[in-house]
Amino acid sequence: MRKRLTSFLYILTALLITGFLAGPAPAAAPGGDHLAISGLVTNPMGKGLKEVEVEVLVNGQHVKPAGKEAEIVTGKPGGYVGDFILPPGTLPAAKVEVKAAKPSWKPVTATPVQVVEAGKDAQGNRLFQGAKNLTMERTVTIGFWIAAIVLLLVYVVISFEWMHRTLVSFLGAAIILFVTYTLGIWDKSFHIISFDDAMGAIDLNVIFLLMGMMLFVGVMKKTGMFQFLAYKAYALAKGNVFVLSFVLQIVTAVISAFLDNVTTMLLVLPVTIEIAVTLKINPLTLLVPEAFASNVGGTATLIGDPPNILIGSYAGLTFGQFVQNLTLICAISLMASSMFLVWWNKKEYLKAEVKDVPRTIEFLREEYQITNKKLMIQGLILLGITILLFALHGFLHMQVSVAALIGSLLLVAISREDIVELLEKEVEWPTLIFFVGLFMVIAGAEETGLIQVIANFVKDVSRGNLTAAIIIVLWVSAIASAFIDNIPFTATMLPIIAFLNQTIPGAESGVLWWSLSLGACLGGNGTMIGASANVVTVGLAEKAGYKISFVEYMKACWWPMMITVTICMVYLLIAY
Repeated sequence: MRKRLTSFLYILTALLITGFLAGPAPAAAPGGDHLAISGLVTNPMGKGLKEVEVEVLVNGQHVKPAGKEAEIVTGKPGGYVGDFILPPGTLPAAKVEVKAAKPSWKPVTATPVQVVEAGKDAQGNRLFQGAKNLTMERTVTIGFWIAAIVLLLVYVVISFEWMHRTLVSFLGAAIILFVTYTLGIWDKSFHIISFDDAMGAIDLNVIFLLMGMMLFVGVMKKTGMFQFLAYKAYALAKGNVFVLSFVLQIVTAVISAFLDNVTTMLLVLPVTIEIAVTLKINPLTLLVPEAFASNVGGTATLIGDPPNILIGSYAGLTFGQFVQNLTLICAISLMASSMFLVWWNKKEYLKAEVKDVPRTIEFLREEYQITNKKLMIQGLILLGITILLFALHGFLHMQVSVAALIGSLLLVAISREDIVELLEKEVEWPTLIFFVGLFMVIAGAEETGLIQVIANFVKDVSRGNLTAAIIIVLWVSAIASAFIDNIPFTATMLPIIAFLNQTIPGAESGVLWWSLSLGACLGGNGTMIGASANVVTVGLAEKAGYKISFVEYMKACWWPMMITVTICMVYLLIAY
């Protein structure tokens, strides 16, 4: 008896274990006609639309998908798929239709789907398949107008400096998200952008690139190298103020091509003021041309000016492409603007008291020495490696932010600088947060269709002609960037240029990206508020006791800006 009981327990245990490992037996497929519907939802340009709600109708009645999903929603590429179980014999005679809806887009009304039989499953149920691609067009909703008003207010408040631009951009982003998750829940016409889409719009490649270069400069400035270069410029000029101004502009432009132009001005400004005071001339007659040159030099490379960083990251353009397409024309523009500004300031330069030049040079040499030669050499080597990685990032398929971070963080590690102190004092967090908020505001305008409206307007004005488009993009960017910050303007134009590249014959060469870059970067030279480098230069000069009015700055810089943009227009029309 005991042996029988033991055998029974062994058998029972084996059966339980076998059943546990095998899992529950698969349930038989429900009976009926099985229908699979799939397709792609796109905009008129053929780009897939995500988060589109697709509804399937059979004989005019809504049917729910089989399984847990209560509705069909397109994914990121715009595709959708749904499986349905219908009463036996429903197909193929039944009328099958699909509908689609998405906030800020015209809904697609019931559209017939052709259904074909695809065989039977193991249980004998008939299988049917249907496919239907849908195209949706924009529509103007209340969310469209809210996004437009928020974007316009961000521009206006930043331009007039009524609030700090970081607060403005982030407040704008918060408003559009707040509207989406309050009024947008009650009425989908108020929907602007989802939180996930807003987070996805933040270009971390731009954020980390800027952060990396800020850390780089934060360490390098401790070597005294930049002030030493300014002293060398005076020594090279040998007391000739005209030559000095020209050389300072060239040095500033070259530095700005590889470092942020705002940082460049922060580094050269103190020694420029000291040289000007020694010569007894107004420092602004040297500083304003330097600020102009910093913007021209920064235009030549991917990393020199924030608008270029935005363009490069959005369009996937490489460091080498920027150098190949922009460096030559920027060099020509720099020569033209430098000669003009030297001529413009000649009266002030002639007042310079050039006395005992050797003694002044000796004084500056003692004042602005290299304070850490070893660190400077290490920094230059790592900067060279970083620039090489920038040049190769297209070949390596590596984002430029990776190159900037590895170079800067290695320099921080080698220098043994306090990373916490660098992050607190050298990284311009307000600027980075400004970009974060701005990306979300622009994404809201794009999601509701505002950007598409502007793009269609530019396309209609140019009538699809590439020459007209080049001129329009270049000059609109230049004039607009002279009066509003060129960073938010460039960010707004990115999806517009992308649209024009797809719709205007010949634009696939990328010439409109270069038109935007040259217009936004060089146009920012027109006024003191057009570029961040201008604002920083004027602000610090005023703090040092040297003030210049908006009109005076514009008188000095408007015409050289117009000259450089005209040169660029001729270049673009000939080269492309």
